[in-house]
Amino acid sequence: MEKITTADQFNQLIGSDKEVLIKFVTNWCPDCTRMDMFIGEILEEYNDYQWYEIDKDDFPEIAETYQVMGIPSILIFKNNEKLGHLHSANAKTPEEVRSFLSNHL
Repeated sequence: MEKITTADQFNQLIGSDKEVLIKFVTNWCPDCTRMDMFIGEILEEYNDYQWYEIDKDDFPEIAETYQVMGIPSILIFKNNEKLGHLHSANAKTPEEVRSFLSNHL
């Protein structure tokens, strides 16, 4: 999963005409660490999509704009529009993540 390092990069990615998945994380988040234990399998299953990771603490204005209150959160974008948002409370298990993805992709 490629890391987003600038706001310009983020804005360019979400403008894609294909779905782009962005995982919001921080380096101090225990739930992010837990998700990292199973997200690799999901990335393989959904390898037709572009996946990126952004540190919420490095880009608080982006997190606020897209209502990312909890982490980890997975957002789906296409043509500068947020198509789906998996909130942290519902991102604790592989089944929850897979259910979200199957309903939004």
